[in-house]
Amino acid sequence: MLRTALSLSLLISTAPAFAALAPGATAPDFKTEGALAGKEFSFSLKQALKKGPVVLYFYPKSFTTGCTIEAHEFAEATPEFNKLGATVIGMSGDDIDTLKRFSTEECRDKFAVAAAKPDVIKAYDVTLPVMASRSNRTSYVIAPNGKIVFAYTAMKPEGHVSGTLDAVKKWKAKK
Repeated sequence: MLRTALSLSLLISTAPAFAALAPGATAPDFKTEGALAGKEFSFSLKQALKKGPVVLYFYPKSFTTGCTIEAHEFAEATPEFNKLGATVIGMSGDDIDTLKRFSTEECRDKFAVAAAKPDVIKAYDVTLPVMASRSNRTSYVIAPNGKIVFAYTAMKPEGHVSGTLDAVKKWKAKK
C-alpha cells in the first residue's frame, strides 16, 4: 500500500501538465454520487448550474499531500465562493467511502466532493497518464449556461483556488 502511494505521488509530481477543455466549450453534463460533511448525496451538474456558477475541480487522490493542501485551500475560500453564488465541488476517482471521510477530514465540511467516473474523467479531458481511472489536477469554472469560462491544469495545488476565485469574480462582474 505504501509503495502504491509513493508510486502515485511520484507519477503525479512528474506528470506533464496538458490542456483540458478550453474556455468557451460546453461542459459535459453528468450525474454522480458525492459527499458533503460525511453524508452521501446525488450530484447533478445541470441542477447545480441552476443555482449559479460551478467550480469543478478534479484532483488525483484523496489524502495525498497535494490534494489535501488543495482541499484545505478550497475549504478556506468556500465562504467567498458562496458569497459570489458559486458552488465548489471536488472530483476524484476515489470510492464513496473515501470521499465521505475526505469531505469531513480535509474539506472540513465546507464543500462537496464527488466520484469522477472514468467517462467523466475522459469527457473533461483530465485523464492522468498511465492511470485512466484517475484524473490530473484541473480546475474549471462553469457558468450557469454550461459554458466553461476558466480552465487551469497544473499538478501542484497552487493557483487553483486563486485562479477559480478570480474567474468567478470576473464572470460575476460581467453579469
